[in-house]
Amino acid sequence: MSPPLIWSGVPEGTLELVLLCEDPDAPGGSFLHWLVTGIDPRSSGVAEGERPPGGQEWPNGFGRLGWGRPMPPPGHGAHRYVFRLWAVSESLPLRGRPTVDAVHHAVQGRELASGLLVGTYER
Repeated sequence: MSPPLIWSGVPEGTLELVLLCEDPDAPGGSFLHWLVTGIDPRSSGVAEGERPPGGQEWPNGFGRLGWGRPMPPPGHGAHRYVFRLWAVSESLPLRGRPTVDAVHHAVQGRELASGLLVGTYER
């Protein structure tokens, strides 16, 4: 079991945190692996396999709620998995099955701070 993901330094005025994981190297364009909105900014992190406190999970690129594990096409080389955590001043106006681009657009003008982690994986 991995240690919990911990965030700190949440700015004043943060209504919620938004967590996005995308694969920008996917053959069809940036692929959504995980989107969670409404995360409680007072929470201190999230344990492996758990949903962040207060968070609402959205459909991933596989069409399922929650985390969609990395699955780059075999032989396609290493893919980057970009995890971004935003502190936002208001809820994002998302509906249905938002795309990665829709999330990036929705964050504009609401972002107070952000953090970024990039990992790679290949099969």
